[in-house]
Amino acid sequence: MDEQRARELLAAERARIEQALADLRPRDGDELSHLDQHPADEGSELFEDERDSGIAQALREELAAVERAERRLEQGTYGLSVETGQPIPDERLEVMPTAERTVEEQARLNRGG
Repeated sequence: MDEQRARELLAAERARIEQALADLRPRDGDELSHLDQHPADEGSELFEDERDSGIAQALREELAAVERAERRLEQGTYGLSVETGQPIPDERLEVMPTAERTVEEQARLNRGG
């Protein structure tokens, strides 16, 4: 994959993740909204807070993957499997610019093999 295209894809992915993280942050005034709440509303708010925390953690992991991909780009190894050094097809990188392995390698890893 062309280095400029890789940079564009990674920048877009970083922007998407950072925006999603910003959207999860409480809005002004949300911190005090729990003072006059019904207990059922508090339960709903707790559920939403826990859900958002899980989403934020997943987004932070995605951001770490972007940072690893950016390092590989700087080192000249972007687009090569971190496992075998085999080229990752451009089609895969277009869809998943942070891909670290070929589809086959990732499937094997996901199966635990």
